[in-house]
Amino acid sequence: MVKLILIAVSFWLGSIPFGILVVRLLGGPDPRTVGSGNIGATNVARAAGLKAGILTLMLDASKGAIPVLVATHMVKDPYLGVWCGFAAIIGHCLSPFLGFNGGKGVATGAGVFAAIAPKAFIMAFIVFAVVFCISRIVSLSSISSAASMPIFVYLSEHDLRKALITLAISLFIIYRHRENIHRLMRGEERRFSPGRS
Repeated sequence: MVKLILIAVSFWLGSIPFGILVVRLLGGPDPRTVGSGNIGATNVARAAGLKAGILTLMLDASKGAIPVLVATHMVKDPYLGVWCGFAAIIGHCLSPFLGFNGGKGVATGAGVFAAIAPKAFIMAFIVFAVVFCISRIVSLSSISSAASMPIFVYLSEHDLRKALITLAISLFIIYRHRENIHRLMRGEERRFSPGRS
């Protein structure tokens, strides 16, 4: 029962649309009406500037990391934290507050991955940074990083079950980028350029 409650709370925490709340606080157009229409940090930065994007990134990552850390502390189950993190990502992507719409799970996923496997997260972040420096395309960097994460989890944790759950999370995040993938294939994906500072 406690495990189910923790998973449910993780989902609802993940569903808080911080991107919209940050823009309302700092001023700027609704990110759903700008650029890609996404509520994540990249599009918030386009809508309201780099400061808003960074704040959104931090808050979205926190709502991924906190459920993992709380569940790991409260229950002696090595995999509950991963499932709670997955629930937070689903909440972010399918938020009841937004009619079961939402972001793509990258920042929230980063918080989850950093909490469940810090060494693997660092390696995946390096993949993100390298791809971004070459392409300046956030979606391509995020997809590459997500795809590499299950491999790094297995190499660093030597835990096949955790790696497989991570694979499910990564595939979900990549699926959320399906429109970006189509634009990448057509050569139409935008390079990162924040809005006002």
